[in-house]
Amino acid sequence: MGLFRETYQQIFIRIRTKLSRPQLIMLVAVLTGLASGILAVLLKLLVHWIQRGISQVNTHSYTHLFFPAAGLLLTVLIIRYMFRGFIERGIAMVLRSIARRSSFIPLSHTYLHVITSSVTVGFGGSAGLEAPIVATGSAAGSTIGRISDLTYQERTLLIACGAAAGIAAVFNAPIAGVIFAVEILLTEMLVSHFIPLIISSVTGVLCSKVILSEASLFNFRLTQDFDYRNVPYYLLLGILAGFISLYYARAFKSTESRLHHWKLPPLMKALTGGILLAGLYFILPPLFGEGYESVKVVASGTFNSLTGTSSPLSQLGDTAGIIVFAAMIVLLKPVAAAITIGSGGNGGNFAPSLFTGSYLGFFFSKLLNATPWIKIPVGNFSLVGMAGVLSGVMYSPLTAIFLIAEITNGYELFIPLMIVSSISFFIVKSYEPYSMELKKLAMEGEVFTHKKEKNILTSFQLSDILHDNFETISVDKKLGDLVEIIKKSEKNIYAVVDSKGKFAGIIELNDIKQRLFDSSQFDIVPVRTLMKKPPAVLQEDEHMHSVMEKFDLTRSWFLPVLNKDKIFVGFISKTKIFYKYREILSASADIYEQESGNKPG
Repeated sequence: MGLFRETYQQIFIRIRTKLSRPQLIMLVAVLTGLASGILAVLLKLLVHWIQRGISQVNTHSYTHLFFPAAGLLLTVLIIRYMFRGFIERGIAMVLRSIARRSSFIPLSHTYLHVITSSVTVGFGGSAGLEAPIVATGSAAGSTIGRISDLTYQERTLLIACGAAAGIAAVFNAPIAGVIFAVEILLTEMLVSHFIPLIISSVTGVLCSKVILSEASLFNFRLTQDFDYRNVPYYLLLGILAGFISLYYARAFKSTESRLHHWKLPPLMKALTGGILLAGLYFILPPLFGEGYESVKVVASGTFNSLTGTSSPLSQLGDTAGIIVFAAMIVLLKPVAAAITIGSGGNGGNFAPSLFTGSYLGFFFSKLLNATPWIKIPVGNFSLVGMAGVLSGVMYSPLTAIFLIAEITNGYELFIPLMIVSSISFFIVKSYEPYSMELKKLAMEGEVFTHKKEKNILTSFQLSDILHDNFETISVDKKLGDLVEIIKKSEKNIYAVVDSKGKFAGIIELNDIKQRLFDSSQFDIVPVRTLMKKPPAVLQEDEHMHSVMEKFDLTRSWFLPVLNKDKIFVGFISKTKIFYKYREILSASADIYEQESGNKPG
């Protein structure tokens, strides 16, 4: 990597002197789209090769039930021996890196998700590849931005370009890739960002078109046009999709949390998870793997019988059996995804939410069609259901609308897609302000939200603005000792420590100003009587949101900072916070407004 980086930077330095800043950004956007698109295609091919390999050894009808356990065990072993036993997964990792790590994502993320998720999903884990693809593409963008010496804002844009290219490549959906990056990753969007995003997304799509066959891409051909008379049923589907999305999030988090608290060694947990998946797959075979082939069958309207599915529900008969079968898949898919990820696998909820939505639309349409009064198109409702649940689970209504519109090769369903996705999103937002993957991180200030002032505070840490050159004085000293310190200092506030070096209080110059002119008190008045308790104390690792709340409540201009042992570290000033805030605000410039001589950040 060192040699590659040096070579790249030498070439890049020569190029950047001949290009304007916007032209330079477009160039690295192409490179990011190319890298992300190739990595996304590689991941899809790896999964395809693994699945083809295990299908050749699947000599018995139930042999496939044991492959997910093998995949989970292999994933855990790979993580333990190749990645030191821990990896950060998915979209949450990307957002945390943008907010808390100056948009730096380690180089290892460009390949660790490819390896681990291909094993997990290739062997039949009930999870999706899209979150690993987003993480991989974002890591590629971050790496290219880093070795190109780009600014923080430009690195963030390249992270979004990598994610857009990955999504676009895997779905052959360039518009959805761009919308996903804007909706999920870029909380603060400038118009000029669209061009690099579009360039990267198109580059990613071209990678998949050149390398992958048409059959490998996830797309459909509509067999029935949109009928406005079905709008009332789409409204009902939107409501149902919203509440199913809430159920999905809570069922997933509940199952994953229980697995997390199991006191089992990682390998035993993976084996147990594989056994649980085998039980689910025996009852509901479509839960195996990503499930996109099953979705194609459902959305094409050709799934009319349980015969040959090996499911015990086939005993119920075709109509009743299919309806119960679809309902159980809707309810158990989030559980299967949670078991896969919670027991050590790597994957995401993008594909499972699409899968759940397709079966929700299928269930809904089949249930209504079972009555003698209603006949609605099963395929269309399955496709629109995908958008509804994706919108509600990922909090991405625009991505859901454009994704389904693109993979159906047209915009015939645009109206019902908008209806169902918006209703579903409105319902989930009414109950939960953040998606299930980001809720904990958003509450802790670890990721950006769509509130600009909070994002600016999240982007820097307390240590960035800490004044650590303040003098301290022992609580056992006298006023005369304090005067000597004041003579050598330009500060107006001082920290007092006890005999063990722990923080005891503060002394403000304004409080003792008159005593400083009475030398007769220098050897008499103890520092202990001059100090006071600060209005609030800050912890060394405290989030900036909490810091600002304490400044607002106390109306102070200086607050002391302590470490976990109550040792004084320094002071934080409100003035320094405002200065840092303005500095970050001024850095959010349009690409075309940046001067070519900008210094890299």
